[in-house]
Amino acid sequence: MRSTSLDPVEGLLSAWFAANGRDLPWRRTKDPYAILVSEVMLQQTQVERVMPRYLDWLERWPTTQALAAASPADVIRAWQGLGYNRRALNLHRAACQVAAHGWPEDLTELPGVGRYTADAVSSFALGLPVLPVDTNVRRVQERTGYSFGPESGQALMDLGATICLARIPRCDSCPLADHCASRGRRYEPLRKQSRFEGSFRQRRAQTLRMVAGGARSLGELDAEAVAALERDGLVRQADGLVALPA
Repeated sequence: MRSTSLDPVEGLLSAWFAANGRDLPWRRTKDPYAILVSEVMLQQTQVERVMPRYLDWLERWPTTQALAAASPADVIRAWQGLGYNRRALNLHRAACQVAAHGWPEDLTELPGVGRYTADAVSSFALGLPVLPVDTNVRRVQERTGYSFGPESGQALMDLGATICLARIPRCDSCPLADHCASRGRRYEPLRKQSRFEGSFRQRRAQTLRMVAGGARSLGELDAEAVAALERDGLVRQADGLVALPA
């Protein structure tokens, strides 16, 4: 990739972001816990769905200590509707670890925290010089051929989410169009995620929703879904009853 040492492209990107950047609640804080909550919620969930749930979550559990003191069952109930419920348990486990031992130097040591999430917390909360590379950032880098600096992280995410779209980028509205080697290209449709309706994921979600309302006998539930949820630590069985973890 070409160097941006002279900064012409990043300057254009920065000016565009100043005028068009999204006003997102997690961009108004440097609290690593709040940033971690937002990043975990945003994994495979749309921004519009996350925003109100993020605010509700932080109102209920404003610190790692507060979340660590909650029960796994309460955390799972609060997560209902965001999908991929293992994220809730991982977030709770991470809070427990931080509350007990502090933030590790290597954030990937926290449950459920991979390279991107660790870099996002490091950059957006801790101010470390690292560029978090998610799908949107990678797309812009690959299409433009530029290697952007850490300060461009939020701007690249917004450009990828709103302008440099996966299939049909909006090149006419892109501030980097004159410097982009891929200007005007169209791309093959990405492989879509399998349908939720009628899927095993839906069966799992329905089963967990039922158990979240109170312990149920195994006979009332989808046994295969219960087994999968139990393997993930989302439910437990005892004396013929299925319940959320204590």
